[in-house]
Amino acid sequence: MKKIKLEIVGLSYSQTQTGAYALVLGESKGKRRLPIIIGGFEAQAIAIELEKMTPSRPLTHDLFKNFAEAFAITINEVIIYNLVEGIFFAKLICNGDEKEVEIDARTSDAIALAVRFDCPIYTYEFILSSAGIVLDDEDKAIEGEEKEEESDLADVKTAAGSSLADIGRKSVKELEDMLKNALDDEDYEKASRIRDELNKRKSA
Repeated sequence: MKKIKLEIVGLSYSQTQTGAYALVLGESKGKRRLPIIIGGFEAQAIAIELEKMTPSRPLTHDLFKNFAEAFAITINEVIIYNLVEGIFFAKLICNGDEKEVEIDARTSDAIALAVRFDCPIYTYEFILSSAGIVLDDEDKAIEGEEKEEESDLADVKTAAGSSLADIGRKSVKELEDMLKNALDDEDYEKASRIRDELNKRKSA
């Protein structure tokens, strides 16, 4: 069965399930999008790695990666291989001790590991046909991708928005101290907002 490569194109609050997030995957060579509802912890784990943030202590998925690398185990690819009653099934294709092994995993965990191991994500045509969303034309595809790029992970970052309403009035030194404290407290949404503000100041 031919595999179709997917890329992460968006991550935002779910409009249908309270406390959940919508992870949107897209065909690397097509217009279809595959939305997957995931939990807050997994969304945060994916967002942290995509944003290249370094936690003060390893998170669960970071621990898994460190453990795997210590024993020379790599993840070659992630495959979303089935869809049953709205639930996606995924597996990790791993190499270790000169043999390939398939390990069943929740899709959200599999993707959180895929971004850490920098390995490709695949699915099959029957899954995209049944659960994918087709963009009507090229203009919508471009517009959608631009909006996703601008707001990528925005909803995850703004979880601490009210407490950071005056972030623009802080000095660089205050922001650097806030960033360190946020990382120490493992408040990565807040840290991401502060880091974005610092980057904006430096590029100004």
